[in-house]
Amino acid sequence: MYMYNSWYVAAWSRDIDRSLSAHTLLGQSILLYRKSNGEVAALENRCAHRHVPLSAGFISGDDVECAYHGLRYNSDGICTRVPSQERVPGKARVRAYPIVERYGWVWIWMGAVEEADASKVPDFSRLSDKGFASTGGTKLVRANYELITDNLMDLSHVGFVHRETIGTTEMGEKGVIKVDRSEQGVRVTRWVIDVPAPPTHAKTGLVPTDKGVDRWQIIDFEPPCYVNIYVGSVETGTGAPQGHRQGGVGLWIMNAMTPIDEHTTHYFWGVGRDFNVDSEQATAFIHDEISRTFDEDLAILELQQKAIVQFNHPASVDILADAGGVQSRRLLRGLIENEHATESDSRIQQAELAN
Repeated sequence: MYMYNSWYVAAWSRDIDRSLSAHTLLGQSILLYRKSNGEVAALENRCAHRHVPLSAGFISGDDVECAYHGLRYNSDGICTRVPSQERVPGKARVRAYPIVERYGWVWIWMGAVEEADASKVPDFSRLSDKGFASTGGTKLVRANYELITDNLMDLSHVGFVHRETIGTTEMGEKGVIKVDRSEQGVRVTRWVIDVPAPPTHAKTGLVPTDKGVDRWQIIDFEPPCYVNIYVGSVETGTGAPQGHRQGGVGLWIMNAMTPIDEHTTHYFWGVGRDFNVDSEQATAFIHDEISRTFDEDLAILELQQKAIVQFNHPASVDILADAGGVQSRRLLRGLIENEHATESDSRIQQAELAN
């Protein structure tokens, strides 16, 4: 089950041009293309005539021409031409989806069109803020999107999965965790004091390797599938827990998980930093390190998904470190159930009016 009345990341803006591209989102095939004025259009990826995917066709001006019988559709999904006849059937139309471009991403609204509100696009502004150096990419993960959220909300695994990058065992063994409900969702805060710097942080040269550091992880979940993580480390005893976090490593890790289906996910990620912002070398280093970290996660997540299917979705045993993930799942589940209940009530009312 999905939450449909939400914005989802469909693609990076840089990847959408005047060509036709098909994207499977929440189990639905969506056609994306860029119009001559630069705006992105999103249509249900099928012709209303004989259901051939429109992505197999051609762009004609700002319309899309079906490869089978040449029917054309405008960016509102309305058929504008049927080559074999003058009259266009009134039912010859496909669904068009609201689109917003922001922070370098193309956002699509998958629910009721009248509910689409651009102000509800989650805040990933550090991807485009000139005060930060940012980079990012996309990974195909053969696992359910909620498993990725669980993974991000409980970073006690970093000492085991990420030994060569961001991990030290102290993050799980010595971490002091606090879980709160925020205005947008759920926040998990974890601190570890006076521990060795992890390999990725040490390689920046900004934290000591001969003495301890204080590390923090501030993780914010916003339903249905967004996680912003502020992580960092500075030399221990310099006041990081009190808010003095300059002079060390500070990274904002931005994550948007768009379901392809129940077992596969488009994982859009970005990372921003406020140190060495003009250094292309630093950007390349951070990109490679974070990408490698996510690849380490990906391997575990795909093994996890296979086991869940093989053992027919067994019940999971929760531990204390799962508190943030458990609350995030409960919040999302409640929103999905409420959305489906509202839709069901609406259908009943419409049926009663029809009678």
